[in-house]
Amino acid sequence: MSSFFQTQQQVAALDPRLGSLMASAGLYNLRALIKGVRACKTLADERALLQKESAAIRTSFKDDDAYMRYNNLSKLLYIHMLGYPAHFGQMECLKLVASPRFADKRLGYLGIMVLLDENAQVLMLVTNGLKNDMNHSNMYIVGLALCTFANIASEEMSRDLCNEIEKLMSSANSYIRKKAVLCAKRIIRKVPDLVDHFRHRTLQLLSDKSHGVLLCTISLAIQICETDPSSVALFRRATSSLVAMLRNLLSTSFSPEHDVAGVTDPFLQAKILRFMRVLGRDSAEVSDMINDILAQVATNTDGSKIVGNSILYECVLTILDIKADSGLRVMAINILGKFLGNHDNNIRYVALNTLIKVVSIDTNAVQRHRATILACLRDVDISIRRRALELAYTLINENTVLSVMHELLQFLEVADTEFKLGLTTRIGMAAERFAPNVRWHVDTMLHVLRVAGQYVREEVLASFLRLVCHTPELHAYAVEQLYVALHSDMSQLYQTLAAVWVIGEYGDLLFERGSVEIDGSVYKLDPKSVIDVLAMLLDSVYATEPVREYTLTALPKLYTRMQDVTQQKRIQSILAQYDESIDLETQKRALEYGALLKRASIRDAVMEVMPLPLQRPLTTGSASEAQSSLGAAAAASSAATSDSLLLDTDAGASSTGGASTTPAPKQNAHDLLADIFGSGNESASENTSSASSTASTVTKKPSSAQQDILGLFDSPAASEHTTASDVAQTTSAFGEMDLLGSSGDDTSSMSKAPTPLPEDPPVYSKNGLNLALVVTRQEGKDVLVQARFLCTSGAVESIMLQAAVPKTQHLQMHALSKSTLYAGEQAMQDMDIAGVMSGKVRLRIRLIYRVRGEEVRDQLDWTQP
Repeated sequence: MSSFFQTQQQVAALDPRLGSLMASAGLYNLRALIKGVRACKTLADERALLQKESAAIRTSFKDDDAYMRYNNLSKLLYIHMLGYPAHFGQMECLKLVASPRFADKRLGYLGIMVLLDENAQVLMLVTNGLKNDMNHSNMYIVGLALCTFANIASEEMSRDLCNEIEKLMSSANSYIRKKAVLCAKRIIRKVPDLVDHFRHRTLQLLSDKSHGVLLCTISLAIQICETDPSSVALFRRATSSLVAMLRNLLSTSFSPEHDVAGVTDPFLQAKILRFMRVLGRDSAEVSDMINDILAQVATNTDGSKIVGNSILYECVLTILDIKADSGLRVMAINILGKFLGNHDNNIRYVALNTLIKVVSIDTNAVQRHRATILACLRDVDISIRRRALELAYTLINENTVLSVMHELLQFLEVADTEFKLGLTTRIGMAAERFAPNVRWHVDTMLHVLRVAGQYVREEVLASFLRLVCHTPELHAYAVEQLYVALHSDMSQLYQTLAAVWVIGEYGDLLFERGSVEIDGSVYKLDPKSVIDVLAMLLDSVYATEPVREYTLTALPKLYTRMQDVTQQKRIQSILAQYDESIDLETQKRALEYGALLKRASIRDAVMEVMPLPLQRPLTTGSASEAQSSLGAAAAASSAATSDSLLLDTDAGASSTGGASTTPAPKQNAHDLLADIFGSGNESASENTSSASSTASTVTKKPSSAQQDILGLFDSPAASEHTTASDVAQTTSAFGEMDLLGSSGDDTSSMSKAPTPLPEDPPVYSKNGLNLALVVTRQEGKDVLVQARFLCTSGAVESIMLQAAVPKTQHLQMHALSKSTLYAGEQAMQDMDIAGVMSGKVRLRIRLIYRVRGEEVRDQLDWTQP
């Protein structure tokens, strides 16, 4: 701070007039202010200096001094740039704009653009000044007005100055035409109704000679086509001139004015290619007209430079988006394959991201680059690995399953933690669908369980055990392999659970062998060795609650499968050790199993091999799925049915159900509720706990063994729950994109109603996105509303649905199954509503999504018909 006062004293000594100015208006000019701020040693010093300077500027504004106004506004803009309040200078900006001097106007318009936005009330005072300056004889002043309009124009200002902008688009000066075209783009964005004012004039400007005007005009034409799709037919008249323009740019040897790294105006070339993509998207005629020029661009553009790669990328997107020849599509995919070999990670990422979107168009062409794609799994950049992994999923089919799965299994051993959960699920799904034989399927899943640690979903484990149950010829092989794996490594949770379960079910096959040799090591398979391993597991640090429960279930099963009395007594003693366990579920199992083993009349019937579980395809789980608690599933099982729960994790009322025991993420709709349905302070986003679904039951007369069990545990006779409604059926079309979806997420949400979507009348249909709502009333749960999304054309990204209900009801939203949809793809999102009673469902819905890079927000009120 002392340095500022020294500066003031020195200036005052040289010129008393300047000293008096500094005393009244703080530091003399912008340079002095910058020096002062840089000399501040602490934030407090800076804040004190700028507060003092702001006060001096505010006081100086009262004097009608044009020079000081210019100087003060310059300093004020710098203060605003530092993050301090400067709104009090807005009116001074208007005064500078009214000045006849160009320098004053330039600073005034700059201040307006910086200090004001389209919502400022002061903006209405600017409209008249802009209109006057747009008719000024000085083209640079006209340019200032147009630049300001393009940055801050509101809807009202756009309507007021629309005619002025339309007139300036016909100016003889290319500088003014270019800026007027950009202003027209702003007007169309703010007021789509005014698109008719610029449609034909834009078509005329597409033949302009100025590259700058052409670049801006094509941007305006794309905006018009996106705002009013009916305008595409009009602009298709200019296809031939666009082709000639692009061919001329390719053939121009050297143009100093437009040359960038040896390429003539790459910005204009990329923009033309993008416009061609819009024109040829649904037109075979236009596609035929531009096929040749696209092939010429793809062939003659130098791909060794960044500018060349940018043009090639736009060319590839255009080829893939129009109705191009199959040979041209193969060429486009080959260009992306070359991008994969580029040293620039950005180019490789773009190539992988694009290949994910086009793999469904020409799978064979993408398969040619399989080796390069799989090599990207070893890239040091995690974003490259993530995209390569998503693309690798889509490459799996009957012919490539062996090679691709080999790479995925190798990647699993070194994969990042965030990849493993989704990777194990996708491997399980692919093996289930494309396995060449059952033995290979079993070996693959054994490898996954051996190296994945705890990053395995319960459904993957259940799918593997269902596979083992349904292949009797592999029972002996599976139990031997899992026994050896358990003997060698007890740290892998899901491998341990699988081994304990299989040993409990098929332990008699181990005892028949006596010993087995694997990898040069001989393992004893007599009852004593098997019980030793299970006892060692119970005493190890890896004996978590679920491991203990599954092990305590396996021991009584082994009791009935062996004739060694000594080991049978040992099993009883092991169970007795847990009779006083502090864990309730463990104690319960130990007591029940200990009592059961003493009832010889029912023991063998209860502990026999479980019946074959229902076959179900494996599906992906929730994107936010974390490691679920197996103990909760084990605690829900009874003594006689604990083993069946692992094979049927979402069967029956006692299981944890669904894709994960972790609840699906709930969408917060609190921001919608302040003005909806008259709700007060209550948060309508408060979620009610879901009631358990009530299953239909069929009463059967219990067998004598069942009556004995019920009498053993002092339980009354109960009916068996044997209907199909006790089993949550999970079906899937298992199309290429269903199994190996191309979304950026490792996993996607599993819907509650995964049956194929019927043709429901949409309640919303815009921008290629249809939304239908299906209402189902359930017992035990008031209403289930399923939102069904369908993409009819193009691509819709970042879909998010927010909903609100009247304050007398409670809404619980589940995760959207897929946030990015391409043409023909569908997604679902479930909403549980409590408190509807017998009335109709009423919803206020807000949709947020992106189409061609632009964010769309729509809101609608819906009442059940």
